[in-house]
Amino acid sequence: MNEQNLKWYIVRVQGGKEKKVQEYIQNEVRRAGKEDMVPQVLIPTEKVYQVKNGKRVLVEKICYSQYVFVQAKLTGEIQHLICDIPFVSGFLTKESPRSKETKRNPYPLPEAEINQILGKVDEMIDVEDETAPSFVVGEPVKVIDGPFNGFNGNVLEILEDKKKLKVEVKIFGRPTTMELNFVQVIKE
Repeated sequence: MNEQNLKWYIVRVQGGKEKKVQEYIQNEVRRAGKEDMVPQVLIPTEKVYQVKNGKRVLVEKICYSQYVFVQAKLTGEIQHLICDIPFVSGFLTKESPRSKETKRNPYPLPEAEINQILGKVDEMIDVEDETAPSFVVGEPVKVIDGPFNGFNGNVLEILEDKKKLKVEVKIFGRPTTMELNFVQVIKE
């Protein structure tokens, strides 16, 4: 299929069902033998760190909730095939400027916008650990998670491989050394 005939469209879906809709679209297109008409179905995601049970966990988060991006040569048949899938509420549309009717047509994304989105997706694959904050030995920090939440201290040692810091805090007037994750402290 000629790459120029393919355009990117946004499909509106029920919240939390993006991955299921992606799977349904891919299966329906394969079943109908229209892989050349719909070569890609994409859900842009980003990797973010969250603290769960005192540990820093890498989680994949959907960038555009309730939207699935579809590259397609959008014929009436393909449009109906996608709109008939469970949890799909339709395409992102734009009013037709030529008619005064309220008829809405699926709106293809401008090339610059989809390149920006695809670039963002590629960037998230390449960049995983660059979100880790940089600390300096001797720097004052504040504990924001764990049993010593609210205590202030200084960085004694940085354990890059473990993503942890050795921090000295004063407990009852005595210096105490603790090992904390990067996400358990903030710079003061």
